Amino acid sequence: MPLTKEQVLKQYYGYDKFRPLQADIVDWVLYGQDAMVLMPTGGGKSVCFQIPALMMQGLTLVISPLIALMHDQVQALKANGIPSAYLNSSLDGQQQSAIERQVRAGELKLLYISPEKLFTQGYLDWIKTLNISLFAIDESHCVSTWGHDFRPEYTKLHVLKEAFPNVPMIALTATADRVTRKDILSQLGIPEARTFISSFDRPNLSLSVLPGRNRIKIIQNFVAERPRQSGIIYCLSRKNTETIAEALQKAGIKAKYYHAGMPSADRAKVQDAFIRDDVQVIVATIAFGMGIDKSNVRWVIHYSMPSNVESFYQEIGRAGRDGVKSDTLLFYTYQDVMVRKDMIATSELPEDMKEVQNAKLDRMKQYAEAEICRRRILLSYFNEEVTKDCGNCDVCKNPPMRFDATLYAQKALSAVARTNEKVAMSMLIDILRGSNNKKIIDHRYHEIKTFGAGKDLKADEWADYLQQMLNSGVMDIAYDEGHAYRLNNASWAILKEGRKVQLVRYKPFEERQAERETIVPKEKTKKEIIKDALFERLRELRKRLADDKNIPPFVIFSDATLSDMSQQKPISQAEMLNVSGVGQQKYQQYGEIFIREIREFLKTIPKSSSSAGIDSVQYTYQLYQEGNTVEEMAKMRGLSPVTIFSHLSKLYEEGKNIDFSPFINKQQYDEIVRAAKAMGVKKGESVKALYEAMDSKHDYSVIRIALTIWFKDGMQFIGD
Repeated sequence: MPLTKEQVLKQYYGYDKFRPLQADIVDWVLYGQDAMVLMPTGGGKSVCFQIPALMMQGLTLVISPLIALMHDQVQALKANGIPSAYLNSSLDGQQQSAIERQVRAGELKLLYISPEKLFTQGYLDWIKTLNISLFAIDESHCVSTWGHDFRPEYTKLHVLKEAFPNVPMIALTATADRVTRKDILSQLGIPEARTFISSFDRPNLSLSVLPGRNRIKIIQNFVAERPRQSGIIYCLSRKNTETIAEALQKAGIKAKYYHAGMPSADRAKVQDAFIRDDVQVIVATIAFGMGIDKSNVRWVIHYSMPSNVESFYQEIGRAGRDGVKSDTLLFYTYQDVMVRKDMIATSELPEDMKEVQNAKLDRMKQYAEAEICRRRILLSYFNEEVTKDCGNCDVCKNPPMRFDATLYAQKALSAVARTNEKVAMSMLIDILRGSNNKKIIDHRYHEIKTFGAGKDLKADEWADYLQQMLNSGVMDIAYDEGHAYRLNNASWAILKEGRKVQLVRYKPFEERQAERETIVPKEKTKKEIIKDALFERLRELRKRLADDKNIPPFVIFSDATLSDMSQQKPISQAEMLNVSGVGQQKYQQYGEIFIREIREFLKTIPKSSSSAGIDSVQYTYQLYQEGNTVEEMAKMRGLSPVTIFSHLSKLYEEGKNIDFSPFINKQQYDEIVRAAKAMGVKKGESVKALYEAMDSKHDYSVIRIALTIWFKDGMQFIGD
């Protein structure tokens, strides 16, 4: 029988259940339909096309823009036992021919290919001869001029749908607002495709913004507080990457810089060292990161402000791809804004695109200056409505005072509605403040009911409140239509249902910056300390194995999987297969090695630590499986033999294979159970009364063993 999608997920990926939307997307693609998938980085986009690829007849062709990313993804697929390969300019003729033979022989399920390679002369004709079951367009935002990483070669991809009209296509991206999404579908020739939008929320990422003063010193302290954690620092200039890397090196931190001015061989060497955990920190321009499928990046710092929210969101998304808690930090100065504006002004973009880029830069500036939950700002940018603050950003951790701004919001939203949603910020402020300028008069806006309704606020105050409203999802903006404000469901709820709006009282940004303080991390509990100690030991084992196999450590197990191991402490095959991310293939390769390491670690934990997260009974079971006697276990653990016997009894009740024959014979068992039945002894009662009734003939441990067997198995009296 063919495997179900749930069985495929467990066997190849080691997960028991799908994340939200994944199962629906898999079913939709298996039904042969086109789809667009928006999921945050680390949200599980790859599963949405890889599982259909494994279940469908034929080959899935994955269009990917970056060579390094293809290499890492194919390496990870092979580690999971999934036949796959890639074709791009990094391969020589012999390697390419070998892969083409595998494709023709039907030996591969997934083939990754760059768009440049796809459109090499005659190559598309070769693709047409293959049994293609699915097209997956990864990083599909690259097809849109409205996106943040436009690639001209991506605009040709519509020919795939023209050549294979009956083959489903799935476009995937982590960052695309409403305008970009519409353009992607149009460019790919699938305008009617169903769009699946997962939550853009990455709750495992903390979000912080700090003033741009003393950046290098703050970075040194930040990294020093996170020993052995991988991180990326993004800079705008090549010079800054080199300066910061040197400063970190002087502080004893393994750091390297990376930028486009380096020889390609040097860049590849640095990237490889980072992937293999030989280098802790990479200080880079934005040229670094998109092509790296490294799941255990624990933090991202922006030394300089990005040019738009999409880029920022994608770059911070390189932290915590495995779902483990990770940190992000943005340094902000107004000088960064001016540098970005100058870059846009001197670019060769057409004027309408410059206008769009400036508007997106303004949204990034609003994020940096915001006094409302930063996660709400990011999610509302991607048109996701959020009703609660996240509690995991610097604003939430140091909340400012808010006031009831419902009346102000109603005035602004009413003005947007009465102007038929055609005005941008500047015009809206003029309307609210009752400015009789020529544009107001020409559009007859001075005649609407809300003209002058906000005279009591200064222009700067209105600008601040409108930005807060936009950032919190109270209204939307249409960049492709003159940046006009748009009303949404939240807007109408405020206007018609009186939904309350809380805003932060206006205060100049410089004043707010001076008040902000760095968050002090809370102290770890004993349980967390022990879990972290095991995690580090497993991480070191993973690194040794990875070096031996010449692969990145995260290909063996992700940090999330090691964290789950550290929590569960599996010491058997069944327990190890219950760890998230451990499938059959991974267990066969590494399961027993990690079980042995966990057992060795447990031996080092003193008795007093059992309450801090070490399961004392399971530890006894581990020692029992290793062949230790009761006396040996008691001595090793610093416990009495009676306690060890109680552990063995509990394990027997749980179904573990415990052999009690060395400790009790048939005659003893018969006498004890007969007496217990006569006295009406019930499970869980003290054995003291039974011990005394039998004139202390049998030890407490022997009595406990007899009752354990009797209560669990319901055995007849021996000898009856």
